[in-house]
Amino acid sequence: MPEYSIGMDLGGTNLRAAAIARDGTLLDKIAGATNFAEGREAVLSDIVSAISQLRDRHGAASLAGIGVGIPGFIRMKEGIVSGSNNLPYLENVPVRDEISRRLGALVILENDANAAALGEHWMGAGRGVGDLVLLTLGTGIGGGIISGGHVLRGTVGMAGEFGHMTVIPNGNPCGCGNQGCLEKHASATAVTAMARLMQLGEELSAAQVYELAGRDDLSGEKARTIWRVVGEALGAALASLINAFNFPLYLLSGGMLPAWKYFAPHMLRTARERSFTLRATPNETRIEQATLGSQAGLFGAAYLPWLESAPRPV
Repeated sequence: MPEYSIGMDLGGTNLRAAAIARDGTLLDKIAGATNFAEGREAVLSDIVSAISQLRDRHGAASLAGIGVGIPGFIRMKEGIVSGSNNLPYLENVPVRDEISRRLGALVILENDANAAALGEHWMGAGRGVGDLVLLTLGTGIGGGIISGGHVLRGTVGMAGEFGHMTVIPNGNPCGCGNQGCLEKHASATAVTAMARLMQLGEELSAAQVYELAGRDDLSGEKARTIWRVVGEALGAALASLINAFNFPLYLLSGGMLPAWKYFAPHMLRTARERSFTLRATPNETRIEQATLGSQAGLFGAAYLPWLESAPRPV
């Protein structure tokens, strides 16, 4: 059997796990629900059961390790999740060691956005690029930083919180305590809020605002204005990231990408206007869509056992 690893993407309502070969071939996949209403033990049992099924199918002898992507801050040394509103039953629980004990295998935890960035680096739009930034655009905004082929986590694992970058100094208040966060001006939640303020509808989804933007009437004009605001906020954030990192690649992923044609022109224009580095290196700096979609976290989590065994750059 070829060497493989198992990657898991654990969310607030669903879990997915995949067996992936060292060359990036997706061998097998399992999906299921996370039964948080049944308590911590049920969730841990579901995680172990999904991984065990894949290991039984593909053999324990060839298993390089297990990576688990989880929303929240990961205290890497302790293998503990903290600050994860979607996974309350796993808060401050030694998840890594508990899963490892039950399976008798190497387990590595990672923040889900970091895992997605790593997946794009390994087998997606960032393949062959050692330094990149990924922004994940969904209900909120997160992200991951890959530097020298490794995840840049920061002191306590909180690097890449791009959703809480200030893009409008006196902008909308955010639950984090700041004002003008990117998340409050460019997430799907922000799109819904702007649609309500512009009287397009009380509970329109970002997908519905995208559909409206194609109409040649007042509602279409209002919807396109919303996407302009989104694009300009993203452009301001990207300008700061480009100035700070001078990386060759900046990727965007998530459920907002279908509206790319409406927000991207404003995003790219604003990024150029606000980033000296981008204007100075237009041919060496790319801003593009990610390509792995919802699979990115699975690939990134599966890559962790091989990555963590490799030497880090000095």
